[in-house]
Amino acid sequence: MNYLNTKNPFVLFQDALCNPAFVDKSLFIDKMNYQMKIRQKYICVTKPRRFGKTTNANMLGAYYTKGIDSSELFHGLAIESVEGYRDHFNRHNVIFIDFSSLPGDCKSYDEYIHFIWDNLYEDLADVYGIKKSKNKSPGYLLRQTEDSFIFLLDEWDAIFYEDFMTEKDKISYLKFLKDLLKDQPYVELAYITGVLPIAKYSSGSELNMFDEYNFMNDNVFDQFFGFTEAEVRKLCEKFPDVSFEEIKEWYDGYYTSEGKSLFNPRSVSKAMQRGKCLNYWTDTGPMNEIADFIECNAEEVRDDVVQMVAGIPVEIELQGYSVLEPQMNTRDEILSAMAVFGFLAYWNGILRIPNKELMLKFQSVLSRESFGGVREVVGRSKEMLRATLAKDAKRVAEILEYVHDLEIPILQYNDENALSCVVTLCYLYARNHYKIKREMKTGKGFCDFIFFPLRKNEPGIILELKYNSSCSQALKQMKERNYVQELRGCREILLVGINYSGKKKCHQCRIEVMHGIINNLISK
Repeated sequence: MNYLNTKNPFVLFQDALCNPAFVDKSLFIDKMNYQMKIRQKYICVTKPRRFGKTTNANMLGAYYTKGIDSSELFHGLAIESVEGYRDHFNRHNVIFIDFSSLPGDCKSYDEYIHFIWDNLYEDLADVYGIKKSKNKSPGYLLRQTEDSFIFLLDEWDAIFYEDFMTEKDKISYLKFLKDLLKDQPYVELAYITGVLPIAKYSSGSELNMFDEYNFMNDNVFDQFFGFTEAEVRKLCEKFPDVSFEEIKEWYDGYYTSEGKSLFNPRSVSKAMQRGKCLNYWTDTGPMNEIADFIECNAEEVRDDVVQMVAGIPVEIELQGYSVLEPQMNTRDEILSAMAVFGFLAYWNGILRIPNKELMLKFQSVLSRESFGGVREVVGRSKEMLRATLAKDAKRVAEILEYVHDLEIPILQYNDENALSCVVTLCYLYARNHYKIKREMKTGKGFCDFIFFPLRKNEPGIILELKYNSSCSQALKQMKERNYVQELRGCREILLVGINYSGKKKCHQCRIEVMHGIINNLISK
């Protein structure tokens, strides 16, 4: 069978269960059973890639289909203990279509949609003896069965990324989905997944029967897409090679509707299996990932990106994820799209780079030609670290002076965050050797920057920034407020005081050294 009661979801969910880092999300089934009970049977889940949409779709297919006995798969899972678990178990006709699966060498929408139609017609002919006819729509033929079906349609929007798709094709595709699903008596449940919001494309009434759930409005299913903090802590007990703190730094940063942590599930699973945190974000997806989003509107969005790379969130009210065509023109459209695809995390009016995995992506983007002067600043960041480690305060001040004079708007000292942006970019290369914490509570106050060395015997670094004050005052503050306690495992600590004089329009720097606090580097 191609789509009807196919064994594919069973096999794929079975594979997922064999993953040592599998996390039980089977209570999602109970939520879907409830949706059928209350007759709210049209569900569209649009989340970023790599957040478990397909795994959950396969799980639903294995649970509902009457095409195969799935008892062995669900034995011991949380759903097994739920009252009414057996009410729908392996009792439904399931039509499962993976819309990302194209026929070989597909060159047009017509080839694509006829491939889907032909597979569905073939299944209906085999099971119900219905004569195949290209003059009749799938909806018409399904009504002739006088049977009911659960529709699980994965990656509904995959075809939108194909170069051959025209506006006319997209309208035809929406009409196909409408004919298949809307107001049809045979639909028991329709569950659609994707990245793009279906409501955005179905601007008329084609698919307005769907309740859509995304990162901005999902307070029903959000815990089933992504790993929660409790789930990750449990995995870390099973896979002790990587600490929870390291996993959190690399892959946390997304949010439930209540603001609780969500981790990128694919990357967490990869890190657990390989015993090492790396960048597992694959270079797939529309518009060549992050860089092309930014270059749609380089000036406005570039400043936002620089600010976020500096660790400063962007305050913005996104009314909805307005993902449009590849050529997006406004700042809101581009930032919304970046949130849709998981490049940025958005919650409660705050937009930020979610974690280290994505931060590495954004850092590489800053080196592109479209970033102009920012690219030059990043290129000098290696020299900045060398000057600091050489205790060359004069050279540090000269580099800061040069960067400030580049006349990059985001780096002009118009507000309290600008100096931090300059310092962050100037020390971007240092992230290869240090874990850098900004505005960290320590001692008797908050330190502007602390550099925790990643390798033994390298010095720790503390930076304190002043505006219209003095480097001496910065050094005095670091000592009096005991900021050095956070680097108490380092044999050497560099205290770097930086001041910008608004009157003289210049930077000053002083560097002092503290030695031998405690032997043996404490890893942070």
